[in-house]
Parts: sequence; C-alpha cells; structure tokens
Amino acid sequence: QLQASGGGLVQAGGSLNFSCTASGFSLEGYVVGWIRQAPGKEREGLSCIAYSSGHTFYVDSVKGRFTISRDNTRNTVYLQMNSLTPEDTAVYYCAAQRSTATGLTMGHLLNLAEFGARGQGTQVTVSS
Repeated sequence: QLQASGGGLVQAGGSLNFSCTASGFSLEGYVVGWIRQAPGKEREGLSCIAYSSGHTFYVDSVKGRFTISRDNTRNTVYLQMNSLTPEDTAVYYCAAQRSTATGLTMGHLLNLAEFGARGQGTQVTVSS
C-alpha cells in the first residue's frame, strides 16, 4: 500500500512537499514516481526515481522546479515542488512499479503512469 501525504493550497511561486511511503513491501526494486491529473486533462507523469539506484527522470515541464528523492531508511519517496504556477493545479498521485531499470527514460515514466499501482490522490491548488 502506498500512503501519500502533502499537497494543499499555495500561492503562485510557492512550494509544497509530498511524501509517499510504502507499507507491507519494500520499495527496493521499484520505480516510484509522481503523476497528476487536472480536470479535463489527461493523466501526466511528472518524475520518477529508481529506488535502488537513485537515478531520476523528470518531464521538461517540471525540470528545475521539482525534485524527487528517496529515504531508504523510511521506505519513502519525496517530491519537492518549487515555483508552483496555477498550471500545476491537479490531483497528484504517487505510483510504484516493479522494475529492474537503473537509468530511467520517458518510457519508464509513461509506463508507470499507465500501469503503476497508485496511492490515494492529493489535491494541489495553486492560486494566482
């Protein structure tokens, strides 16, 4: 089970931090990431991390603003989101998928967004 926390309401330019903790299984050997879905829009993969190796991948729209990381001692993945804009308003999900990948590509993120096991969604609202 994936338990996500974080999110909320923030002004444009502000920051938020998410955490995603797995219970009942270890994230070792998984690719873990964050996806979002805004009303009327398709699901969008944002970033993922190969939990064992620590390699990361970001889509261009969040590169330089979002940082994904993990804490091996806590079986947890984090997403730090900075310089938020109203376009970042969406429901955010963490997702995990078993994978032996070390280096990550857009293909891994797309696969995760489509087929990964997701935790509950968390609303992020960025006001202008």
